[in-house]
Amino acid sequence: MQHIIFECELYWKCFNFFPEKQENFLNVTPPKHDPIKITPVTTRQLRSTFIHLPRFIFKNDRQWVSPISLERRIHLSRYNPYFSHAIWNSWVAFSNDQAVGRISAQIDQLYLDQYPDKTGFFGFFDAIDNPHVAKQLLTTAEQWLTQQGMNYVRGPFSLSINDESGLLVNGFDTSPSFMMGHALPYYQNHLLENDYKSVKDLLVYKLASQFQIPRNMQLLLSKATDSITVRPLRSKQLASEFRILREIFNDAWSDNWGFVPFTEDEFDEMGKQLKYIVDDDFVQIAELDGQPIGMIVMLPNLNEIIADLDGKLFPTGWFKLIWRLKTHAMKTGRVALMGVRKEYQNNIIAAAASFMLINSLREPARRWGIEEVELSWILEDNIRMRNILETIGCTIYKTYRIYEKQLISIET
Repeated sequence: MQHIIFECELYWKCFNFFPEKQENFLNVTPPKHDPIKITPVTTRQLRSTFIHLPRFIFKNDRQWVSPISLERRIHLSRYNPYFSHAIWNSWVAFSNDQAVGRISAQIDQLYLDQYPDKTGFFGFFDAIDNPHVAKQLLTTAEQWLTQQGMNYVRGPFSLSINDESGLLVNGFDTSPSFMMGHALPYYQNHLLENDYKSVKDLLVYKLASQFQIPRNMQLLLSKATDSITVRPLRSKQLASEFRILREIFNDAWSDNWGFVPFTEDEFDEMGKQLKYIVDDDFVQIAELDGQPIGMIVMLPNLNEIIADLDGKLFPTGWFKLIWRLKTHAMKTGRVALMGVRKEYQNNIIAAAASFMLINSLREPARRWGIEEVELSWILEDNIRMRNILETIGCTIYKTYRIYEKQLISIET
C-alpha cells in the first residue's frame, strides 16, 4: 500500500493529474449516420476520456467492474517498463462531441525479436454497438500499424499478452476477476465484420478452494513427496525470490503460443504492486531436491471490493479499500501465474509438482475465507494442463478469444 501511495504522490508532483475532471458521458447512442471523428490521444483531457470511456459503454452492464483510474494511468504512463521495448498509439472516437469508442495499437520489439512475422497488436477496444464506429477505430489502428511496417494485427491485448488478453466471448453473466477483461456480446461481431479471424482461445477455469483430492492425485502426491517439496514465498529475500519466479515462468511458458518473456523490470514492478495485497502463502514454489522447478501465484479478487468505488480512490475510496483488504472481505481468488520448468513437463514430475502447488493454496484460501478460485488463463491447446485441472474438478466458465487480421498482401 505504501508503494501505491508513493505513486499517487509522484503523479501529483509530475503530472498534476489530481483532481481530474471526469467526462460527463451522455446516455444516448448516436444514429449510424452521424459523422465519426477519430482523435489521437495527445492531451491530458483525451487521456482522461480514454480511461473513463468504459463507464459509458458498460453503464447498463451490472457485471462490469470499473478498474481503479489511478492504476490505469500508471499502466499507460512512461513509468510502465513495457514501454522500454514497445511503442504505441491510442485514439478516441467522437460523434457530435460524444465519446463513443476507443482503441490502441502496439508494437512490441520483444515479440518481434522472437517471431519475425511483423505482427502488431491492438487493445483497449471498447465501443458502442455501431458498425461505423467499430470500423473506423479498427481501420485507424490498422493504418498506423501498416505505416510502422507491420503485416498482421492481433488482439486484443491491453497492452501485452502478459496483461489483459483476449476478448470475452463466453461468460458474460459473471463479473471479471482482478486483472481480467470484460466485453459486451456484440464486440466479437464487429471484429468478424471487419475480417478478423479467431486464432486462439484462452480458457478460464474455476474450482472450489476446498476441493476433494481425487484418489489418483493422492497416490501421485504420496510418491512425489520424497523428492518434491513446496514452500511459501520468503518475503525477507524478496529480490532473489522474484528472480526465481520470473526465471521459472519465462522458462515454463517459453514454448507457449505467443509467449513474450517478462523483463526483470516488468516483473519487479508487478511484484512491488502486489506484495502489499498478497500474503506470502499465496505464492508457492516447488523444489526438486532443493532446486526451484515450479511456482504458483494466487491473487485475492480485488474486483469484489472495488466494484462500488467506480474507479475512484478519492476522497473516501482509499479508506474503503484499505479496510476491506485488512478484513479479508473477498470470497474469490485468482491463480494468475503458474508453471513448471520445461525440462520436467513431459514426465510425472510436472504433474506431481502442479498438483502439489495447487493443493498448497487450500490452507491460505481457507484462512482468508476464499471459497472459489479462478485459474486464468489456459491456452485451449494446452492439453497437459487442462487434464490436470479437470482431474481435480476444475470447470470452464469463461472464454477469451484472440483475433488476427492480415494487413497487407504478403509476398511469397
